[in-house]
Parts: sequence; structure tokens; C-alpha cells
Amino acid sequence: MTHDVPASPPDDLSGGGDAASPSRHGSTFLQRLAPDADDSRFVRRLVLALLVGAVAVALWRAVDLLILAFGSVLGAIVIHAVADLWHDHARVPRKPALGLGILSILAVIGLLGWLFGVAFRQQLNVLVIRLPDLLDQLAAWAGQSPVGDKVVDAVRAAYAGSRVAQDIGGLAEGAAQGLLNFVLVLVGAIFFAVDPRTYERGLLLLVPPARRPAVEDALFDAGQTLRLWLRAQLIQMTSMGVMTGIGLWIAGVPSAPALGLLTGLSEFVPYVGPLAAMLPALGLAATAGTGPLLGALATFAVVRVIQTNFVTPYVTARVVAIPPAMTLFSVVAVGLIFGVFGLFFSAALLVVTFQLVRSLYLREVLGETVPRAEHRTLLVPRESGRRLGSN
Repeated sequence: MTHDVPASPPDDLSGGGDAASPSRHGSTFLQRLAPDADDSRFVRRLVLALLVGAVAVALWRAVDLLILAFGSVLGAIVIHAVADLWHDHARVPRKPALGLGILSILAVIGLLGWLFGVAFRQQLNVLVIRLPDLLDQLAAWAGQSPVGDKVVDAVRAAYAGSRVAQDIGGLAEGAAQGLLNFVLVLVGAIFFAVDPRTYERGLLLLVPPARRPAVEDALFDAGQTLRLWLRAQLIQMTSMGVMTGIGLWIAGVPSAPALGLLTGLSEFVPYVGPLAAMLPALGLAATAGTGPLLGALATFAVVRVIQTNFVTPYVTARVVAIPPAMTLFSVVAVGLIFGVFGLFFSAALLVVTFQLVRSLYLREVLGETVPRAEHRTLLVPRESGRRLGSN
């Protein structure tokens, strides 16, 4: 008697079975090695972490290029500010006003080059020739006491091992590199000024669409704040240079016009710049006698009091108020990271960072009431941008 044996299910490897059974050619077997949801999430995070790390390394290696690019953006803002003056006061159309703005900046640069290269050439030669001896005399005078000797040694050791000292040595050995950096900043500023919308739109396209209104408002807030800050800096630099030059001339200090211009330009770098400009003035005053030296000290003291208590509060009333301690440490930090070229843009970089923190974090994250600059939107409708960023 025979018994019917139930048919066993077809072997998966044999390719048998009905059409409904999974086969090695079916979609089920083709996805056996596909990662599950947790693995996919881990892989995405790993790839993003590696990408962020690679971008960070690339930015760190290109740190000098970044500060030059920031300088170009700063120059473009200056060009547009001058163009607005031509448009608003001389009634020049927009495009011709932009060309006049570029020509005005080039004319100012040419004037400064002529002053330092022709008009003040003899005075600068005297300053450069006497400065090393004056510094040696100052070090010898300070080294007469044990405390002063220790201070001189500490300053020399710190300066010799600093990034700023290395950059100054590089600039002294190759002035062509400094000239090339200046040309790059100037040409980049002209490119940014001629067609700023292209770069603004390109930056906003890198931001997720839902976050573009907030980022767009923050960028225009930073631009408006930076323009007001530049206007305030121009007034402060002019007043500082004129008052210092007149005071040094009255005191009988040699090279008073060149020292006044140098002091005014140094005001662009807070704390560090005026201090660096004061040292050669005091050194040259010391060579002329005790009277000019005391007059130079009195000039810098009086000018600093006037500048701090009257000029600066008046011209910075509409600009963000950054605490002095934050400004000082930020200038030092930027100098350590970016070197000498970073010092020239340290204050502007701090202003931009400060405003972005206010706009992106305080207003958009914490909901604080931070004013928003009026601007023409690029990628986001004005109603949408106002609704998403309003308080």
C-alpha cells in the first residue's frame, strides 16, 4: 500500500515554485543586503560628518584666501556706499554712479600712494631709518631696572614666536606678496560690486528653502550694519588724523603730517592700530628733545579723550554697541588666526559676526525683538519673508 508523501516546498536555490513564491530573481532577494532604517540613518550621518570635516580642513588650509575674500566684500560695500552718494546727491543714474564710485575709490588709493610715495617720502625715510635705533634706545632705557629687563625679554620672546612676527618678516622679505594681496582684494571688490546679486543668490541657494527667509534677512542686516560702521569709521579716522597731525605740528614733532595720516589710518584697527602708530611718533619726538616728547604725549592723551568721549559716541549711535573687552580679545584672536592681514579686517569681521548672532540666534531662534533692515528680496517673496521673520 502506498502513501502519498506531501510535496515539500520548492527549494529556494532550485528556482522552482509558483509565480507567487519569491525567487532569486525577485525583488525580495535583490534587497537582502540593503541596510535597514537604522543603518541608513547611520551611514547618512557618517557621510555628513566626513563632508563637514573635509570642508573644515579645506577652509583651514585656505584661511588666508578667506580673509582676502572678506576684504573684497568689504571693499564692495564701500564702493556701493560711494555710488549711493553720487546717486543721491548728484542725481547720477545707478550704473554711472557705480562706475563713479569705483573711480572714486581708485582715486583715493592713488592719492594715498602719492602721499606716501612722493609727498611724505622724505619724512617716511627719516621715520624708517630712525625707528630701529629708537626701539633699541627704548629697550635699553626699560632694561635699566630688573623688572624692565624682564619685560623687554618677555616681549621679544613673545614677538619672535608669534604668527604676527612671522607674517611681518614675510612681508619685509617679499613686498610683492603684499601688493598681490592688495590687488586681489581690489579686483575682487570690483567684481562683487558690479554684480552682487549673483553672489547673494548663489549663497542663498545653498540654504534649505524653509530657512532662506531668515538667512536672507540676516545677510541684509549684516550688510546694512557694516555700511553704517564703515561710515562711522571714516569719520573717526578723519578726526583722529587731523587732530593728531595738528597737535604734533604744534608740538614741533618731525614728520607731523605723515604721522597724523598714519594715526588716522591706524584707527581702522581698534586698540592695536593706534598704539602701533603712537610708538614711532613718540620716538621721533624724543629725537627732537624733551619739549616735543611731552607735547606728543599731551597730544595723544587729549586727542584720545576727545575721540572716546565725544566723537565715537556720536558717530556710533546707530551702529551695534560691542563691548570694548569683546572687541579687544576679538582683534587679538583674529590676528593670531589670520596674521597681519587679519588685523586689518578684524573689527569689520567682529561687526558682521555680532550682527549675525543677533539676527539668526536672538531673533530667529529665541524670538527676541531685533530690528530688520529694509531690502529687496532675492529668492523669497516679501510677504513670506516678513511672515516667517516677524515678531
